[in-house]
Amino acid sequence: MAEVKPVTAVFPGTFDPFTRGHFSLVMRGIKTFHKVIVAVAGSTSKNTKFSLEERVDMAKRIFEHHPQVEVDSFDGLLVHYVEQSPANVIMRGLRAVSDFEYEFQMALMNRRLDNDIQTVFLMTDYKWMYLSSSIIKDVAVNGGDIKGLVPRQIYDEVIERLVPGK
Repeated sequence: MAEVKPVTAVFPGTFDPFTRGHFSLVMRGIKTFHKVIVAVAGSTSKNTKFSLEERVDMAKRIFEHHPQVEVDSFDGLLVHYVEQSPANVIMRGLRAVSDFEYEFQMALMNRRLDNDIQTVFLMTDYKWMYLSSSIIKDVAVNGGDIKGLVPRQIYDEVIERLVPGK
């Protein structure tokens, strides 16, 4: 029987803010992979509400009791980051069919850039299929309740930043 090598996956994203959907994917990822590196994207075209340092700090607090999870940040192409890391897999979450086309294009481009890096898709838990960082920001800014939609370790910080008058 062939020896199974430990596989480390990179879970990239802006995580502005980290959601329960993201958390769920990482928890499922550590059941599938030896280790998951949460790679917080620095250079992004998105207008982030939290700085890169804040997003990294929030992710570190969320996973401080999970030794199989490492938190890091990167700028530039994800493939270049993965090439410099101990990982050889990119882990991505899919919420709905609408995510697939974009993710498929990105996976193919990453594969073209480095044929040795694989992309693995995990389906989001049905409880979080509707959830995105953008929706959380929109709901919070407009006074809606986001309790239970972001990990408890960062809830107060997210509310303080996003809810007017808090």
